[in-house]
Amino acid sequence: MVANSPMDYDKIKIYGAKVKVDSVEKVAEVEQAEREKMKLKCDRIAAYKPDVFINRQLIYNYPEQILADKGIMVIEHADFEGVERLAKATGAEIMSTFMNPERSDDVLGFVADVSEVMIGEDKVLRFSGCKKNESCTLVLRGSSSHILEEADRSMHDALCVLVKTVKNKHVLHGGGNAEMQMAHAVDDLLNNGPVRGKQAIAVEAFSRALKRIPAIIADNGGYDSSDLVANLNYEIRHENKASGINMNDGTIGDMQVLGIRECLRVKEQALISACEAAEMILRCDKIVTCAPRERKKMGLHN
Repeated sequence: MVANSPMDYDKIKIYGAKVKVDSVEKVAEVEQAEREKMKLKCDRIAAYKPDVFINRQLIYNYPEQILADKGIMVIEHADFEGVERLAKATGAEIMSTFMNPERSDDVLGFVADVSEVMIGEDKVLRFSGCKKNESCTLVLRGSSSHILEEADRSMHDALCVLVKTVKNKHVLHGGGNAEMQMAHAVDDLLNNGPVRGKQAIAVEAFSRALKRIPAIIADNGGYDSSDLVANLNYEIRHENKASGINMNDGTIGDMQVLGIRECLRVKEQALISACEAAEMILRCDKIVTCAPRERKKMGLHN
């Protein structure tokens, strides 16, 4: 059960109200009335038959003891945004009143396990086996804040790519396959098209730049990039159009079988950005120059 309800029996929750008594016995009666009111509330919570009770607000010792005696695990002062996410993940409804225990199947969530784990020097509660399994928590750790910030940005970029892929549902074969096929298309334009002169040099350079991507992928894995790129070039030309670099084995594999995909929109944006950067560099070449500093004699040497 996920709730956002006051569970502190020694506070009267009517703002502006005052209680005046003329004896200690009357104070005891007020305290006892509050205790009975909280006990009734705990009985109503127990009527839903939850195993775990998670509350956004504080839970004082008396209601905690009542719920514990009924075999209900209590978690208090949960983070507000965390409660929202937890409710969505477990399929629970955030409750503030407990008057309809017959709706327990609709308002209670489900998790397979609730456990306390240590992350560094902090203790956190881990909820695993959620009902919907539509959310998760990623714990990033690093030796410095700079490394953590880089990891956070990388993870954010990866999640954005996944979101774009799911929304657009257009993917390409990974492992350098897309770049090699684009390079082949550029080579065909160079060999069979009406490209002449300096334009042919630019087209050839563009083809070499595309072929560098599979080589960089192989180098990052510690493999022989020259051999892999040559084999990939041959496979796509003559054997299998879905071939790519299998980074697990350092061989050429079938990307269709291995299930290695890349987002089409991300690939398009990478090509557009790279081409725009290259164009800007070429435009600035030999245009923006600094005149040599004029040397003048100083002081007494006139």
